[in-house]
Amino acid sequence: MLGCRSSDTTIEFNCKLGNSDDQVLIDKEQYQRLVGKLIYLSHSRPDISFAVSVVSQFLQSPYEKHMEAVKRILRYLKTTPSKGLMFRKTDRKTIEAYIDSDWAGSVVDRKFISGYCTFVEGNLVTWRSKKRSVVAKNSAEAEYGAMSLGICEKIWLQKVQYDLHQECKTPLKLFCDNKAVISIANIPVQHDRTKHVEIDRHFIKEILDSGSICILHIPSSRQVVDVLTKGLIRPNFDFCVSKLGLIDIYIPI
Repeated sequence: MLGCRSSDTTIEFNCKLGNSDDQVLIDKEQYQRLVGKLIYLSHSRPDISFAVSVVSQFLQSPYEKHMEAVKRILRYLKTTPSKGLMFRKTDRKTIEAYIDSDWAGSVVDRKFISGYCTFVEGNLVTWRSKKRSVVAKNSAEAEYGAMSLGICEKIWLQKVQYDLHQECKTPLKLFCDNKAVISIANIPVQHDRTKHVEIDRHFIKEILDSGSICILHIPSSRQVVDVLTKGLIRPNFDFCVSKLGLIDIYIPI
């Protein structure tokens, strides 16, 4: 990889990796070692989390195109070796979470991808890109799943803050780009469209009624968590990465 060409993104735009019967299986152990190292690195590099989540789905039967996807991540890392998270002292005493999903994003089984990221006092502290274990019947159900994950993360963060005597008194701001889901979450009316997500719906409504969160709409063009749910073109990818707080740590501030 020393002489490899650079890559500006971690995964191709709208890339949908699946199984390939017409390709030859590759060395599984080598693939697993590489992906394992990338998983470890993704704990401090949210920009590679989605791509790593995708390639980790093929650990048992990797094909050539899966290895190509892994090598693309490595080429991106070679291009951006100095990227790191910046934590700044601010006066913002808030917890903000961004949630999104890619409905039927997996071409293998059409299960959806959930992603969230949470900011404490303006700094990114947790993030996740996860392929869910169920198939969502519509995009609203997928968005509810992501919203439920984001709220659970908020509850955990509140407990951590309580233990550190740094409780946040203001409600959590949860940003979602799906107006229909926000409307359904705020209106306590049982509807045929939402019966199959009763548990998530009631859980979210209960938290909303407690006043500990408020769900706000954000335009899709400003949804920073897109980088955790899908492959993006470079301008959108760069926008999301910058909003996550990733900077070149070797450039003087």
